[in-house]
Amino acid sequence: MTDDLRPAGTPTLEDVARAAGVSRATVSRVINGVRNVDPVIQEAVRHAVASTGYAPNRAARSLVTRRTDAIALVVSGAGVEPETEADADASADEADGGEGASFTGQVFADPFFGRVVTGVVNYLRPRGMHPVLMFAETSRAREDVVAFLRQGSADGALVVSTHAEDPLPGMLTDAGLPAVLYARPARAARISYVDVAHQDGARLAAEHLLARGCRRIATITGPLDVPAVQERLAGFRDAMAQNGHPYIAIAEGRFTQESGETAMERLLAEHPDLDGVFAANDLMATGACHVLRERGKRVPEDVAVIGFDDSSAALACRPPLTTVRQPVEAMAAEMARLLIERLGKPEGAATSVIFEPSLVVRDSA
Repeated sequence: MTDDLRPAGTPTLEDVARAAGVSRATVSRVINGVRNVDPVIQEAVRHAVASTGYAPNRAARSLVTRRTDAIALVVSGAGVEPETEADADASADEADGGEGASFTGQVFADPFFGRVVTGVVNYLRPRGMHPVLMFAETSRAREDVVAFLRQGSADGALVVSTHAEDPLPGMLTDAGLPAVLYARPARAARISYVDVAHQDGARLAAEHLLARGCRRIATITGPLDVPAVQERLAGFRDAMAQNGHPYIAIAEGRFTQESGETAMERLLAEHPDLDGVFAANDLMATGACHVLRERGKRVPEDVAVIGFDDSSAALACRPPLTTVRQPVEAMAAEMARLLIERLGKPEGAATSVIFEPSLVVRDSA
């Protein structure tokens, strides 16, 4: 059926099969991602596809499979909600330069999201699938995402939520729509997710600061209503307490460099003799280093600083950041794999995959 709808002269499945030395049915199975095909045969088919220039007919394939091969990659948060319908219309009108622009600007300013996109694209593209980037920072935007999926415009959703009270995961599960989350949801929901062992990562940071000889240690957290932030703080506190430090100074940030600067200024005002800082992400750690330099504090000689993520911000920081690495690209790829698996087995149970962090030692600690 697919080849019947092709323009004359374009490569067909038969051309690929002839080049690979296999049957047309085998070529079809490889192209459609059927798993029980010998890896050697898969490689031969992929090479034949490349050499012949064959491209699957998406329209015809969708008629047969009822799949679009599009995946919604949704960055979801909780913006300021309009109180009236008029406010909602005004909010939509302002999206090009108001709160909507502010939300998307924050997303693109954080190197974490670029790593998520890289992991997702690198996993989907070889499988002939492509992400559709969507933002869901308001009730209307979240409803648009649900409608987009219900209409069959995408096969499922990969959701990165930026707010603890985000209702989108629950909306997707209530609607019976296939979705996978990056990070454990704050609200209970029967939905698959990937995450990193946050407490273990924070313990790595605490143990490294203590091993350096730091004794007056503080931490800059992210928003304290976010589960990942709570876990990082708990892990850091536990490790410090186990080493005889029952109290650590805390300042809350918002995962931005500016909030890291503000938090560091507050910590220095309240604890001018501190000698170690663990920030819950690299952007806030970068902000902390900036303030320390302005105050004449040497990093790491006077104050050692550790971040979390191992993003591009860690390398851009001066000095380069020692940081807890979460394998974001691998986690994003696993998120995509779980979704594709769910599409193949719609009745499958929700699952979770937890990745281990590691400490990357550079110059800041």
